This record gives sequence, structure tokens and C-alpha cells, in this order.
Amino acid sequence: MKDYTMDSPQVHTFHIPVMGLAFTIDTPIRVARFGISSVISIVDDILIEHMRKHYSLASGEPYSPIGAEEDDSRARRITAYLNLVHRIVQRQIKTLKSSVFERGSEIVKYFEMLAENSPLKAMYQKMIHTEDPSIQFGLQEELRSRIVAGKIDVNIMTKVDRSPKVKNGSPPRHASSDALASLRGFVRSDLDSSVILSAGLNPRLFSYMGECPELLPNADGRFRKKVVLKVSDYRSALIQGKILAKKGIWVSEFRIESGLNCGGHAFATDGDLLGPILEKFKTQRQELVGELSDLCRPALDQKGIPVPAEPMQIRVTVQGGIGTANEDAFLREYYDVDATGWGSPFLLVPEATNLDEETRAKLAHAKPEDYYLSDASPLGIPFNNIRDSSSERNIRLRVDNNKPGSPCMKKFLISNTEFTREPICTASSQYQRLKISQLKNEELPATELTDRIETVVRKACLCEDLAATAYASAGPVEEWKKLPVAICPGPNLAYFSRIVSLEEMVGHIYGRTNILTFADRSHMFVNELRLYVEYFGNQLQKRVDSLSARDEKYFSTFRANLQEGITYYRSLVSKLNKETERYKEIMHQELAEMEERLLSITIPAPQLA
Repeated sequence: MKDYTMDSPQVHTFHIPVMGLAFTIDTPIRVARFGISSVISIVDDILIEHMRKHYSLASGEPYSPIGAEEDDSRARRITAYLNLVHRIVQRQIKTLKSSVFERGSEIVKYFEMLAENSPLKAMYQKMIHTEDPSIQFGLQEELRSRIVAGKIDVNIMTKVDRSPKVKNGSPPRHASSDALASLRGFVRSDLDSSVILSAGLNPRLFSYMGECPELLPNADGRFRKKVVLKVSDYRSALIQGKILAKKGIWVSEFRIESGLNCGGHAFATDGDLLGPILEKFKTQRQELVGELSDLCRPALDQKGIPVPAEPMQIRVTVQGGIGTANEDAFLREYYDVDATGWGSPFLLVPEATNLDEETRAKLAHAKPEDYYLSDASPLGIPFNNIRDSSSERNIRLRVDNNKPGSPCMKKFLISNTEFTREPICTASSQYQRLKISQLKNEELPATELTDRIETVVRKACLCEDLAATAYASAGPVEEWKKLPVAICPGPNLAYFSRIVSLEEMVGHIYGRTNILTFADRSHMFVNELRLYVEYFGNQLQKRVDSLSARDEKYFSTFRANLQEGITYYRSLVSKLNKETERYKEIMHQELAEMEERLLSITIPAPQLA
């Protein structure tokens, strides 16, 4: 029987998650040759085509444009760019392998960045200290053969899924909603990597996945194209995993992300905290594997795929708010996770991420109070933000000039049909003009009118503003450098306050150095708890004057889950073996403070219907 091995060997215990549309759009070209895996967003095919042109010309490859009106253009653009990135990384790896083991060379950088407890690092150290030239040469050849590139993974945000337009009365030849075309672009590529699905269940996409033979194991029992689900709790993982398993699609990895202590869109749980969630995955992991295997095996058998006798394996990784080597090691060792994700800190690494200098400098100098959970996303999902970004300034300038909203050019986030038959975006000038006119006609009290208009105009054009930095860095047109930039870092970035090299950041992750600038940073679990208590209070305040019985039940459950989380963390503190006793004492104090604050928030009786 096949062993259904999930992954080729990886040399690092962390990955760089997807960030925005542009920030990791070319990260594999920057870091994959050093064995570091990263994730490209494949939402914006317009940006992807622009980057393909830039890197084709920069690498000396011919570039043939794929026009937006061409057949299946979205999928073809994505396939072409992913194949280009793959070729560039393969050439980089070939060059790196042939370089000389001398100070400053990329092959030395490759091995120096490895964790100290890595077997490959031990072999490298042995080679360095070997005096016999023949033995040293043999070790160098062995080291060269062990070099592997980091994975070039892709992300599809499942909620960004426009339906195709009917042209000339005829439906499209292909299954062409945005998410389906993105997936098709990935599975047709040359990559041996994963598609990470985020933002929850998309029935249309999940059904289409069941029709993709590229997502099934091959004759050797291996997956060239793997499926990864980004989830915020165990229940979500089980539900989505079951739906896919019944279609013969195996989830190779569950990528657990903190609901609030993360970058980008924030999908808050009902008060379930990261520690207890990880505990559940730890204790019920094999049960999860068995349950999904029992559903997937008959589906594979029906498709004529050899079925393994033993349950297939699942990786579990975690990301969101990790800030120290001790936290990283604890997550991997205590919860048995296979790897960790470090996202926002890499925004301070010019070698790794695509970001304009002004925004990167702003992040380097931002304080904790500069980060906030905003309503800027047209999707209506809380969006992590930083104050006074150029995108935010542009929004205020438009409002001050009595021209709220943005031109809607790309239309990836169109969803609102409140005023129009065809969906439009709530960040567009068209929608905001119509909505403000409606509000003014409702004869609302002045204060309420002002507040409601403010809610309307604060939406940002994420299609443009989250992509702007890549146009500025990869385009010759000077005007692109003036485009407003939206940035969506996690609040944990507040504790990193200087721009660093790739070696410094990797060294920080592995505990060789410390680049944190706040000595009094709380543990990541406490930081997330603090965010949840604040979120709980804010959400309750929004509904306090019209609380229904259903709301009252929701908030009571939310608080009970937070209370259970606090109790869990109290029992966990003694197990933080790498932390000092003083650190543990402070953590106990912080948990007590958060509990007191939580209990001070009163849930009022529901309003009578």
C-alpha cells in the first residue's frame, strides 16, 4: 500500500504566510532559495500579470501578455506567473548549489540560517571544522545534495469569488468564478506545493475541487498539489475537512491562526482562545485523522485511486502573534505542531517582502496604540490596520473634498445590491454617494447621521491599496509611487521596531538573537486574551441598546469561553519551561487583571420583543 507521504523534506520549522495582495506576491523569488516557504495571494490576476511582465523582463525571459478579454485569462495569468516564479527559483537553487563555501556566499548563508538543532546544520558545522580536505569536500558535496527550495504555496480567500458575467447570452466555457479560476490556475501550474484556503467554506469552490484530478494522490501515493485549510478552531477544521473528504479531497494541513492576533482580516472565534484550541488539536488529532480518513477512503476508491490501509497523515501548523523563540519552541514542542507561521514581523525585512520604504518605516516606528481593528474592509469583516497609512489619509482627503469613495476599477470585492441590480463595492464612490443620500433623507439626529456616514466612508479600496506597493516597486511609471498604500499588520508587530536583515529575523526565530524592542511584552497568549476581552466589550457596547435574547446567549457563551481560557492558561504557566519564574509570575498577574476586567463587563438583560 502507498504511504501517502505529505511533504518533501523542509529545512526550516517556520513559513511566511500570505500577507495582503502584494506583500508576499514575490516572496518566493526573494527567499525560497534559502529553504524558506512562503505563500502568494492569487486573488488579483491584474497584479499577477504586472508582476509576470516585470520578472520576465528582469530575468531575460520573453513576455507575451495575456489580455483580460482572452479565454480563461484569469487562470492562464496565474499559471503563467507561478511557472515563472518556479523557473526563477530553480535557477537560483542551481546557482546557489554551485557557489563556493566561503564567507558571504549564498550557500553559506543557506546553512548559517538553519536552526542550531537541525541535523543539516550539524553536518555543516562538522564540515567547517574538518581539517582533512578530502573529508571536507565529501561533506560539501553531501550538503549540496541536501539543499531544497522553500515551498511556493498559494492562497485563495474563499469569500472573494465573483460570479462570471454572461457575454453575448452565452455562459463562459470554463467554471470561471474568481475562486474557481484561481484554483484552476494553480492546479495547472508546474508547482509541487499547496493551495491554502482561507475565510471559510465556499460550497461552489469545494465542489469544483472534487472535480480536479490534480488534487488527488498519484500512482505513487503522493500529492503534487496539496490542500491546506486555514482555520481558527477545531470545529471549523472538522466541518470543512469532512466536506472535502467526502469528495475525495484530503486536507494535508490544518493551518491554525489566531482569530484576532493576526494580520489582514480577523475572523474572531466565539471567545475560544488559541491555547485551548491547540490543546484540542493535540488531544484529538488522531481522532480527526481517522474520521476524515474513513470518509475519504471510499471517495477515493470510487474514483479508482489506490486506497491506503492506514489513515493518511495531517500536518498541523499555527500562526498569529508569535514573537519570541521561546513561544515558537513551546508551540512546536508542547502542542506537537509541525511548524509555525511568522507573518507581520517579515514586513520589516526588505529582503523578504514587497513593501514601499515609507510604509515600512512607518511600521518600524509604530507603537502598540497605532494598531487597531478597523471596519475598512468592504467585505464587512474586521480588518487589522495601522493609523495614518497613506490609504487612510487618502480616504479622509476624499471626504474633505466631498468626493467620498474610490473609483472601482478591479471589482474583486463587489457584493452589495442594496441600490443596484449588479453588485457594487461598498468602498466605491457609487455606493457611498447613494448610501449617504439615503441617510440624509432619513431625517436622523445630527450626531447619529454623522456617525453613520462615518461608517460608510471609512471603507478602503483594498483591491487597489493592498496592491499599490508592488506596482511602485516593480513599475517604471513614477505615478505608481504616489498610490495610497493600505497595510494590514497584526498587532504583534508593535513589539518589533526596526528594519532588519533576513539573517537577523531568522536568527530571532531560532533564538540566536533578540530583535524585540519592548522588554515588557506579554506572552502571545496573554496578548490574544487582551484583544479578545477588548473585542468582547466593544461588540457588546454596539448592541447594548437593542440586545436580543439571541445576543444575550451569544455574549454569555463568549464570556464563558474566555473564562475557561483564563483557567486553562493558569494551569499552563508552570509548563512554560523556557521562561523565568519572574516571567511566569507576571503572566499570572496579567491573567488575573484580564479576568477582573472581563467580569466587570455587564451583559444587560435582553430587550423584550
